[in-house]
Amino acid sequence: MEYLMFALVAFGFIVVLMISGWIHEKRQEKKFVAKLRADYGILPKREYTPEQYAGISHYFARHRDGFIIDDITWNDLEMDEIFRRMNHTWSSAGEEYLYYALRTPLTSENDLIRRETVITYFQHEEAQRVTWQLLFAKLGRTGKYSLYNYLGYLDQLGTRSNMRHFLSIAAMIAAIAAVTLSPAVGITLVFIALTYNLTSYYRVKKDIEPYIISFSYIFRLLDSVKAMERNQVPVLKEQIAEMARCRTAFARFRRGSYLLMSPARMSASSNPLEVVLDYLRMGLHLDLIKFNQMLAQVRQHTGEIDRMLTIAGSVEAMIAIGAWREGLKRNGAGYCVPQFLAEKRIAGKGIYHPLLAEPVKNDLDIGHSVLLTGSNASGKSTFLKAVALNAIMAQTVHTCLANSYRTAMFLTASSMSLRDDILGGESYYMAEIRAMKRLLDLCRTADIPVLVLVDEVLRGTNTVERIAASTQILRSLDGENSLCFAATHDVELTHLLEAEYENYHFEEVFTEGDIYFPYILKSGRATTRNAIRLLKAMGYDPGLVDDAEQLAEVFSASGKWQNGYRPLSADKDDIDEGGESWA
Repeated sequence: MEYLMFALVAFGFIVVLMISGWIHEKRQEKKFVAKLRADYGILPKREYTPEQYAGISHYFARHRDGFIIDDITWNDLEMDEIFRRMNHTWSSAGEEYLYYALRTPLTSENDLIRRETVITYFQHEEAQRVTWQLLFAKLGRTGKYSLYNYLGYLDQLGTRSNMRHFLSIAAMIAAIAAVTLSPAVGITLVFIALTYNLTSYYRVKKDIEPYIISFSYIFRLLDSVKAMERNQVPVLKEQIAEMARCRTAFARFRRGSYLLMSPARMSASSNPLEVVLDYLRMGLHLDLIKFNQMLAQVRQHTGEIDRMLTIAGSVEAMIAIGAWREGLKRNGAGYCVPQFLAEKRIAGKGIYHPLLAEPVKNDLDIGHSVLLTGSNASGKSTFLKAVALNAIMAQTVHTCLANSYRTAMFLTASSMSLRDDILGGESYYMAEIRAMKRLLDLCRTADIPVLVLVDEVLRGTNTVERIAASTQILRSLDGENSLCFAATHDVELTHLLEAEYENYHFEEVFTEGDIYFPYILKSGRATTRNAIRLLKAMGYDPGLVDDAEQLAEVFSASGKWQNGYRPLSADKDDIDEGGESWA
C-alpha cells in the first residue's frame, strides 16, 4: 500500500510538473505573439558570430545558378549590412533564403509579381502573419552551422551497415545465455561483449553526434510543414500542397525515432525509464541502429528536404521583406514597388541610400550612360551605390528605396571599393584591371541590359595613362546593351566622353571658412574643386594651403607644372620658369 501511495504521489508530481511546464510555455508563446504584433517593422536584436554568418550563405552556395551578384559588387555595396537590416526572420530556412534572394536577381516580372503577392498578403493579414512567424520561430535556427553543411557532408559518413550492431546484440544475447550453462564462463563473456559494445558505441557516437543535430532540425521542419497544412492561406495553396507531398516521404524516418531523438538521451536524466533506456542504447546500440536507418532515409530524400526548406524559407523571407518595408515607413524614408520598362532606362524620384540615417533624396531620369563629377566627399560614391542598390532591390525583393521607380531589367555589377591584396602579392592597379575586365566581359556576353557602376576608373596608375585608358574603357562600357554610371575626378573625361556620357555633378558650399555638402544631384560637369580648400577647413597651416592653391592655379593657366616650385612670394629670380605638361 505504501509503495502504491508513493507511486501515485510521484505520478501526480510528474503530472503537475508537466502541466506547469505547459502553462509556462503557453504564457511565453502569448508574450511572443504580442511582441510580434507590437514590434512589426522593428528589427529583432541579433548577434552574428562569424561561424553563424558564414553558414547563412550555404543555401546560396548550393543553389547558385545563372547571374548572381558577385562578391566584388556585394562588398562594394555593403550588402552584408543591408541583409542584416532586412533580416526579420526567425528560422535558418528563412534567413538563408533571404540571403540567396538578395544575391540572385530575377529577370522575370511574373516571378517578381508572385513574390509581391506573398509579401503584400502577409503585410495586410496580421493574424496569419503572426501565426506563420510563430511557426518559423518554433522551427528556429540550426545553430553554429547550416543544415546544408551537414547534408553536404553525408557522403563522408560512407556506407553504413547495421550488420555489426546486430552481431553485437547477438553476441550479448549469446553471452547471457551462456550464464545459464556455465556462470563463470557466461559472466566473462558478458563482460567481454559489454566492454566491446561500450567502447565501439562511444567511438561511433562521436562521429554521428553532429548529424543528430541536423536530424533534429529536419524533425522540426516536418512538424512545421504539418502545422502549415493546418493553417492554409490562399496565396500559398500550391506551395503547401508540395511541402505536404514531400513530408509524406518521411514516415519511416519518424518511426521509432525516439530511440535516437529523445530529448533526455544520454543526458544523465533523473527519469528512471530514460536511465534504463540509456543503458540499453549503450549495450545494444539501439540508437546507432536507428541512426543508420534514418541516415538512409535522409540520403534517399535529400531532394524533398531541400524542397521543403526552399518553400518554407521563401515564405518567411517574403514575410521579412514586408516587415522591412514597415520599418522603412516607420523611419519616414519610405519605399515603392518598382515598375518595369521595355526600354533601357532608369527613372526614379526620391532615390536614396538605405544605410544613411538622414538620406538626401535625388531624382533621376536617364537612358544614357552617366559621368559623375564633383568635389571630394560631395556624395558621388553614395549616389552610385544608391542607384546600384535600387536596381538590385527592384529585381530581388521587389522594393525600391525611392518615392517612385521605373526601370529596365538589368544585370548589375560594380567596381568601387577595391584594395591591394598584400598577401596575394597583387597591387591595387592589378585588382582594378581584373575587376574592370569582368565588367567588359559581362557587357559583351549578357543577353539582357547590363548596369555597370564604376568609382574612379583606374585610380591606381599615373594621370596620362589613366585618362587614356579610362576613356576607352568607359566607351566600351557604354553600349547598346549597357548603361554605365562612373564617378571621376578627372574633368578631362567629361570632355573626351561627352558624345557618349551625360554629365552630372555634386558640389559643395563654403560658408565662413566652413564647408557644407547639400548632396543634390545637378546636371552638367563640376566646375569647382575643393581638395585644397578642405585642407584649410581642417586646420592645415595657411601658408601650406596658399602655396598649394598658387601651384594649382599656375597649372590650370598654363597646363604645366613648375619644376622646383617655391612659394610665389619668394624671389622670382629663384624660380625655375621651365615646366612639363601633363600630356
